[in-house]
Amino acid sequence: MEPYDYTRSTPKKDSDKKGYFIAALVVMAGLVAVLGFLYFKERNERETLSSRSVVQKREILKANTKLDSIATQLDAKIAEIRMLGGNIDELMQLKTQLEIDKQRLVNATADEVKKFEAKLEQYKDLLKQKDRDIVRLKEENGSLTTQNQELATSNEGLKTELNSARQAYDDSVNALKVNNKELNDRISVAAALKAQNVMVYAINSKGKEREKIKADKIDQIRIAFGLGDNTLTERNGKEIFVRVLDPTGAVISDMATGSGTFMYQSKEMIYTVKKDITYQGNNQQVDVIYKRNIPFKKGKHTIELYAEGVKIGDGIFEVRSGLF
Repeated sequence: MEPYDYTRSTPKKDSDKKGYFIAALVVMAGLVAVLGFLYFKERNERETLSSRSVVQKREILKANTKLDSIATQLDAKIAEIRMLGGNIDELMQLKTQLEIDKQRLVNATADEVKKFEAKLEQYKDLLKQKDRDIVRLKEENGSLTTQNQELATSNEGLKTELNSARQAYDDSVNALKVNNKELNDRISVAAALKAQNVMVYAINSKGKEREKIKADKIDQIRIAFGLGDNTLTERNGKEIFVRVLDPTGAVISDMATGSGTFMYQSKEMIYTVKKDITYQGNNQQVDVIYKRNIPFKKGKHTIELYAEGVKIGDGIFEVRSGLF
């Protein structure tokens, strides 16, 4: 009889081992199922988060694009309103706020992006209001332009009237000056000395006078005349300028013997001799002595008398014979 092998499994032991194996498989299957569930759950959450991140970035980009568009419109509004002379303080504050909003939008959450959407509508409403302000400013500027054109036309009219008035005034002043000058001239003439009975006498070397003048008998001449009484003439010192003109009309003069020049009617004239007197207004007589170093020419000579810018008298004398 063979000995019994105790190492051999019994049916009962084999059955127990198989049960243990199945239980282990069940446990492992459960673990795999749990791990798989957890994996898929985490994967779904990641996909959801990734999907949400993409959507959020898209919304942020969209909001940022809108902000850029508003900023561009805002710059245009600022430039136009400034050109029209309007107030841009509010728009400049809005521009500053837009820059701040763009910075905040970079890391904004979904809720913050929604709030930005509401704020964008406010910005749009403000831009529409500024459009209305621009229209109003243009109308006001158009009205001002019309007024300026009317004022310019009115100013041209006023300038024309002013120029006409100035011309009329200048004409009146000039006419008044002419009248005053004429009046002054008349007064000067009226107040001028009046030389009367102008006579010329020849004086020979011996001091004798002759009314008949001969060239070879003349050493000097005496010009005599009276001054009529004139109440308009001032009683004061007077300068009387005597011009002696030879038969050719030339003025006889010699600077060495007292000749010179004086003004008459704005012209410089040469005189032969000058006499200083004090006018007394009593029909006084005046004598003017003129000595010439060379003989007089034969022929008719003219005497002209001037005082205070006025010709006060004249006379003539004739040299009947002589050296010439």
